[in-house]
Parts: sequence; C-alpha cells; structure tokens
Amino acid sequence: MTNNEITRKIIGLAIKIHQTLGPGLLESVYQQCLFYELRNANIKVEKEVLVPITYENMKFETGFRMDLLVENKIVIELKAVESIHEKHISQILTYLKLSNNKIGLLINFNEKYLKNGIKRVIID
Repeated sequence: MTNNEITRKIIGLAIKIHQTLGPGLLESVYQQCLFYELRNANIKVEKEVLVPITYENMKFETGFRMDLLVENKIVIELKAVESIHEKHISQILTYLKLSNNKIGLLINFNEKYLKNGIKRVIID
C-alpha cells in the first residue's frame, strides 16, 4: 500500500469511529478504537511507541510516546480538544523529526464533523 492509500484508510476508519461514538470522549478511547480498527484491517500498528531523545552525547530514554505508529512510517497524534492549535502542529512536527518519519496525521475527535479535525503533516 502507498502512503496515500494508508492515510486514506486511517482517515476512513477514524471517521467510522467518530460516526459511531461521536465527539466528547477521552483521547484514550479513540486511540483504543483506532488501534483495534487498524489491526482488524490487517494494517501494522503500534501504540504508545517510545521515542528517545538524543542531544549531543546525552540520550533521554523517556523522550515521548507516539499515540500510534502505522506501518513503521506514519505517526498519528490523537486529540480530543476544543480546537487544534499551532502547538499541536508543532508537537507532531517534532515527533516526526525525532522519529525519522515523514508523514503524520493529527486527528481531533472533538469536532462535530471529523473532517474538520484532521490535519496531514509532511516534512522533507
């Protein structure tokens, strides 16, 4: 599957979850549901993936945790907030950089229409 096909599948499954559950739940609920749906679709997915931070000669094992990593190349950051802010976009950009991945999806489930809460982020 191409990156575009994978991201389309992820978005489709997220929309399915949102249509079923609606907005207003905790981020962890949406994370579990999306993890479940991706695995059912035979798409490789890991959750709470620890990514260490290296600065000069120091390595911090407790860097950050990606919500979901799909096919070892697409970072998914889930939110259940009033609205997406620049800090959320900065967060996923940092996650992409530190994990050496190029594509991320920022999905805010706390929207009336989920399509309004999805941002695709790409770095070169």
